[in-house]
Amino acid sequence: MSKQTGRAFVFADDVDTDLIYHNKYLAETDPAQMPQYSFEYYPGHENFAKEVKPGDFVVAGKNFGCGSSREHAVYCLQYAGVPCVLAETCSRIYYRNAINNGYPVLFVKGLSDAIKTGKIKNGDTLEVDLETGSVRDTVTGEEFHGDAVSDLEHEIMEAGGLFGYMKKQAAAK
Repeated sequence: MSKQTGRAFVFADDVDTDLIYHNKYLAETDPAQMPQYSFEYYPGHENFAKEVKPGDFVVAGKNFGCGSSREHAVYCLQYAGVPCVLAETCSRIYYRNAINNGYPVLFVKGLSDAIKTGKIKNGDTLEVDLETGSVRDTVTGEEFHGDAVSDLEHEIMEAGGLFGYMKKQAAAK
């Protein structure tokens, strides 16, 4: 889980789960099929699913993943190959769903203002280190500092999610 490099797909504050993964697709149960519907109703990112490549990052301001509780909003990004969500803050339920599924969310201070002022833009190349919480925009030279992924979160991710982690813990007893 060392440094990763990818393009930024930039979103504003208050991105709710209906914008990440619309409720009309909730009948889809195969996580591998979910990425095709990602951000279909988000203005300016309607083609996200066609444009995103494994290794690209979702970058958002405050309150990412607010709204309804749905794991689909995590799966659609995880299975698209987005290594993590970078957000200033996110809803507790989105965060919990992400961690339960072994998917990292990196909380990065100042992202909301950086998005609003253009210090980080759509298509910029980012270098992200989940272990230190550092984010560097190689286009603008801006550096951001977030909270590193905790040891427990790292263990849950390594186990493939909370169920895998719990099985591993039970087997160790």
